[in-house]
Amino acid sequence: MQNQINELIGQLINEIEAHQAPDGSFRFCFENSLMTDTNMMLLLKTFTTDESLMNELGARVASLQHPDGYWSIYPGDNGNLSATIEAYFALLYTGYWKKSERSAQKASRFILAQGGLGAAHSMTKIMLAIHGQYPWPNLLHLPVHFILFPSSSPVSFYDFSSYARVHMAPILLLTDSRFQLGEKDIPDMSALLIRTPSEQLNEHSRSLLSGIYQTASSIAGLPHLVHQRARKRLVTYMLQRIEGDGTLYSYVSSTFYMLFALVSEGYSKQHPLIQKAITGLKTHRCLTNNGWHIQNSTSTVWDTALLCHALHDLPFSPYKRKKAEVYLLKHQHDKFGDWILTADQTSPGGWGFSDSNTIHPDVDDTTASLRALSPSITVDPSLKESYLRGVSWVLAIQNEDGGWPAFERAKTNQLLTFVPMDGASHAAIDPSTADLTGRTLEFLSSEARLPFQHSAIQHAIRWLKKNQQSDGSWYGKWGISFLYGTWSAVTGLSAAGLNGEDPAIKKAVSFLERVQNEDGGWGESCLSDQVMHYIPLGSSTPSQTAWALDALLSVHKQKTPSIERGINCLLGQLKTKDWTYRYPTGAGLPGNFYVYYHSYNYIWPLIVLKKYAAL
Repeated sequence: MQNQINELIGQLINEIEAHQAPDGSFRFCFENSLMTDTNMMLLLKTFTTDESLMNELGARVASLQHPDGYWSIYPGDNGNLSATIEAYFALLYTGYWKKSERSAQKASRFILAQGGLGAAHSMTKIMLAIHGQYPWPNLLHLPVHFILFPSSSPVSFYDFSSYARVHMAPILLLTDSRFQLGEKDIPDMSALLIRTPSEQLNEHSRSLLSGIYQTASSIAGLPHLVHQRARKRLVTYMLQRIEGDGTLYSYVSSTFYMLFALVSEGYSKQHPLIQKAITGLKTHRCLTNNGWHIQNSTSTVWDTALLCHALHDLPFSPYKRKKAEVYLLKHQHDKFGDWILTADQTSPGGWGFSDSNTIHPDVDDTTASLRALSPSITVDPSLKESYLRGVSWVLAIQNEDGGWPAFERAKTNQLLTFVPMDGASHAAIDPSTADLTGRTLEFLSSEARLPFQHSAIQHAIRWLKKNQQSDGSWYGKWGISFLYGTWSAVTGLSAAGLNGEDPAIKKAVSFLERVQNEDGGWGESCLSDQVMHYIPLGSSTPSQTAWALDALLSVHKQKTPSIERGINCLLGQLKTKDWTYRYPTGAGLPGNFYVYYHSYNYIWPLIVLKKYAAL
């Protein structure tokens, strides 16, 4: 088996090298939901004359339709209503389809059978409302005055997570003005709008909205001036967070709403800000098996950092490794972002997910970049200042409960999870999670070499032990799902010094061995994060198999029957490359946004095979 492993490691290295760009970065596709493709099609239709890209995207979207008329957001999903509505509307509006076509009629039948437009996700309804195909909500939207609430209020705009705020700002402007595009060729979707009784807000949501409106109405005695001030503040918030490529926080989704919000403020469709944003979004294009796709954001920093770490101690060109390190150092942040509001005693030093990101760093990309640079610190003292800035930033973002969030500390106001928008419970706040906490603990213990007694280490260990599920697993927010969280937690706790006799580690190992598939691998369904407990996929995937193996290797540090079976399965998976190779193992919003990282089937198997070969 050793010869087989060495041969496969060499093959993976060669394939990874082929993806390295001249600037040293590794560029892989971050393949996410259809929403980014359909949104881009609508933007191209509204703001440009680029029919070529519009039709390329339309071809990919149309090719992904199921024979029964619907679109899925992951294999095995029996049709997603919102994805189907978005695809159907975009294909009609851009002229790729006509309503009379059989494919279009099958899609419309599926939409009606699933409850029509009114049963769609909130974000889908907002897209339809912008195009005049769904009524803007009368009761459910927050007033623009919300941006003016002081931080001392029970809830304020800045209590929301950073990724919620950057979408809320343009959406508040659009709902406030009841904005609608006035284009004549927008397809009529009224036949798909099933009239149902108004949904009742639950008690928490009703109380929250009531308090917000009462506060908004008492801000000042000049309602018109206050209203204009609030709208101006929201516009300023967006403009100050536009990246160099013209996008808002480097996301397609937030940029989509921003462009229509600017039009609602009187900006012309040809305004330089709008056209620059469209140009920036075009750089998010990547090629998939089904054609061109628009990534919600590029994953270049993340992929480069992880691959640089994976290739350490392997026969990879020192020159090419150095170029990757130079790329990472170039993309370390030196600007203050919104994180400073709750971590005001530290300096910039984090990294973001994409190469256009300069003001929105996150803990995961920062520890990944620092981990990639760690081996060079001892031989290149010039890296020390950048390295220490990064470590200091990570420590400053740790929450009071001992865990780590994704972007900003102290964004945990539970009141905001009752905002009546689909997905608010997951997107409105940025709490500590097992995946972030486990991986940060692993980095601080293994690479940064913080001692076991360090307060940050001790707090993180306590948080992980407190938040372990009864079955021994941990939930991971940014991956699928309980395998992801358990792997992160176990490798972190093991790196900190806990061994296989620790009760938390024992329970976790028992969980991993209990859910191991008959073929020796591991696989978890995207359905897990919707029902919030482990759902087996029924098949094994390469990245999830590698996660489980990495966790077991970190505990046992020797070959075991479970590890041997897992390695054998992984070797077969990397050769076969069937549908499981492309199964999404990244997550963003349960039931709505999943990711197939094209890099993951290189990164995690390579790390595991390298560790196994070294036993």
